[in-house]
Amino acid sequence: MKAIVLEAADKPLILKEVEKPVLEAGEVLVQIKAAALNRRDYWITVGKYSGIKYPSILGSDGSGIVTEAGSDADKQWLNKEVIINPCHNWGSHTEYQNRDFTILGLPENGTFAEYVKVKSEYLYPKPAHLSWEQAAALPLAGMTTYRALFTKGKAKKGDKVLITGIGGGTGTFALQWAVAAGCRVFVTSGSGKKIERARQLGAAAGVNYKAQDWAQELELMAGGFDVIIDSALGDGFSKLIDLSNPGARIVVFGGTAGNIPALNGRKIFWKQLQLMGTTMGSPDDFRGMIDFVNEHKIIPVIDEIFPLAQAQKAIDKMENSTQFGKLILKT
Repeated sequence: MKAIVLEAADKPLILKEVEKPVLEAGEVLVQIKAAALNRRDYWITVGKYSGIKYPSILGSDGSGIVTEAGSDADKQWLNKEVIINPCHNWGSHTEYQNRDFTILGLPENGTFAEYVKVKSEYLYPKPAHLSWEQAAALPLAGMTTYRALFTKGKAKKGDKVLITGIGGGTGTFALQWAVAAGCRVFVTSGSGKKIERARQLGAAAGVNYKAQDWAQELELMAGGFDVIIDSALGDGFSKLIDLSNPGARIVVFGGTAGNIPALNGRKIFWKQLQLMGTTMGSPDDFRGMIDFVNEHKIIPVIDEIFPLAQAQKAIDKMENSTQFGKLILKT
């Protein structure tokens, strides 16, 4: 079969022939119709991710058709249209993942290939209203932000929600989830065009975080926020404390702008704030996300679709952060 292979951190992704996976009991073979990129894939290609092995087939997100089953019990999935939960071995605690937790695409070979093998427990029916490409966009970014917004942030109808750094897959999903849930949503971005795109998707307003007074602008617009979803941290994080309403929840799942600066702890306890970290999601989060997508008929935002052979071109675009929505590979 053909697959995109990373042979070393200083080499580009290449399309090459590799052996088709051999199944064991409990596993199925999925013929991939479309796969999606995540920021994780970029960090792996530049060698800045733990546990990297070479050669590797990357890709956590995928949609496709089950073509083979490793046991009779798995044959119920044959010829079914599916999407894959990429978070494996979460464990018994819904609050956090266990030590054996892994993400499809490293160390296991991932979805940037014509076929991928996974345990059947990680399969879910593809939402019928979505194309292959739209369905492939969902898993990792969709689940991460669903957990951040609802499981951790407890967002509900009428809440004022701030999403920092709109434009990538996670930020865009957080916006779509919050709007569908009836929240009033505000965003930040370094691009006026991305803020306008967010408004078209239902955001009430947005500000450019490159402006010196961006926090003051937001305070004038919204007055304060009940839920803040942040994936940047960095020096601007301290301003999120000031922007929080009493009892607000600040949920963090990334740190692209650096570490958290010194914070005024008095504001945190006097406002009764909750600062929470999250990453990926449990099986309950994935199932909840799929149900939410089906209920609200949400269609993921896709920036661009590339043929599988142009995976490196897609990675290069992700490096430059020019996209709004997901980048997709089509097999």
